[in-house]
Amino acid sequence: MLDTSPATPVLRVRGVHKWFGETPVLRGIDLGVSAHEVVVLIGASGSGKSTLLKTVNLLEGVDDGQIFLAGDDITDPRVDVDRVRARIGVVFQHYNLFPHLTVLDNVTLASRKVFGEKREVAERRGRELLTRIGLQDKAKDYPDRLSGGQQQRVAIVRALTTDPELLLLDEITSALDPQLVGEVLDLVRELKASGSTIVMATHEMSFARRVADRVVFLKDGRIIESGSPQQLFDDPQHPDTREFLSRLRDPLA
Repeated sequence: MLDTSPATPVLRVRGVHKWFGETPVLRGIDLGVSAHEVVVLIGASGSGKSTLLKTVNLLEGVDDGQIFLAGDDITDPRVDVDRVRARIGVVFQHYNLFPHLTVLDNVTLASRKVFGEKREVAERRGRELLTRIGLQDKAKDYPDRLSGGQQQRVAIVRALTTDPELLLLDEITSALDPQLVGEVLDLVRELKASGSTIVMATHEMSFARRVADRVVFLKDGRIIESGSPQQLFDDPQHPDTREFLSRLRDPLA
């Protein structure tokens, strides 16, 4: 049964383990995310950030532990995976737009096919969102006519059209040219201001400092340290966190 009490986190990850063959990738992850909170995952490549997001969206099964979405155990083997995924918006580093569909059709596809909205209703909402990100004039264009930054913004809007309870963003700027990063991160800032609940993996430390309510540092599949951006970046407590941040400042250290 859905627990709608105010204290119920939108996301609760409890003791999650994940192996790929003999290799442990997640080692006992515990994480809670409250409504309207922005949690940013940081850590080196291979630390488990992307795998954690994939387990939350049920793209990867867990080998031990539980994941709860608004109080529902979504790791229960009896769960309807498609219904769970319909409650979560996901954007990956590669835009994954359908090349044979227009921007508007990409944005409205889930609303029409998954939720059964009438085309005119879905398109009205889609145009409103495209206007919000300044791409209303691209509605009838195909993805190959857009810049990388525009495609990623469309991918984010596509994830928002179904009003997801939780938004997962996985390295959404890593495939972009540096000059396009800013426009995508501006949109994430707007989503934070509008009250979205977001878990985001990123290598953009300056952005994490500006947008996160909480920063979580992972290493070797474990959460090493978690805290406010000011605390974690300015006064990290764990030596592994200090080493990671020092290497970002001086890659040759």
